[in-house]
Amino acid sequence: MYVPSRFQETDAAVLDRFIDGQQFATLVSYDGERPVASHLLLELEVGKGGQRFLNGHMARANDQWRTLLSSREALAIFLGPHTYVSPRWYDHVNVPTWNYLSAHVYGTPRIVTDDAELRGMMRRLVARYEAAPGGEAGYAFDTLPAEYAGREMKGLVGFQIAVTRVEAAFKLSQNRGAGDYDTIIGELRKRPDEGSRAVADAMERQRAKLFGAA
Repeated sequence: MYVPSRFQETDAAVLDRFIDGQQFATLVSYDGERPVASHLLLELEVGKGGQRFLNGHMARANDQWRTLLSSREALAIFLGPHTYVSPRWYDHVNVPTWNYLSAHVYGTPRIVTDDAELRGMMRRLVARYEAAPGGEAGYAFDTLPAEYAGREMKGLVGFQIAVTRVEAAFKLSQNRGAGDYDTIIGELRKRPDEGSRAVADAMERQRAKLFGAA
């Protein structure tokens, strides 16, 4: 991914929070002739030695799982909030641009063949999202009838990607002066859409690193 140095994000803790917070990603692999992609829920797991993994699953009817070979890197693309930035917000003549947060996560995949491991992955996902606001109290993976759960499990394929590298672009007006930077934040907060407000929040979090305390 092309990332100008001023927009690169390399802090492992920041990247972990971003990936874990996004979760829904585009998984890209190669079938020997062309790239193929699916939009999937991916769970970040950090091992005891600091090794990062992405755990996921897809429908068995989706032939992409057959392309997840240990001899080929796969790519998971996590796109965060993004929004238009107007040149009207600068104190000088300029052109429009787009602010965004994204991470390209590369790694070596393996297919999960152990039923207990796959059920554990599904159990964690259900528990996480049922605990979120709006979740049904008391619902858990293990409450499903055994025969029904077994039948559903046969219809999916689990996989784990051992992360080898991460390329991240957090393009948040780092190339602007403090005055323009603050104006952009203020203008984004006036907008009603969630993306603009989320980008403003991300800019606010990095302001002190760029310009010191306000």
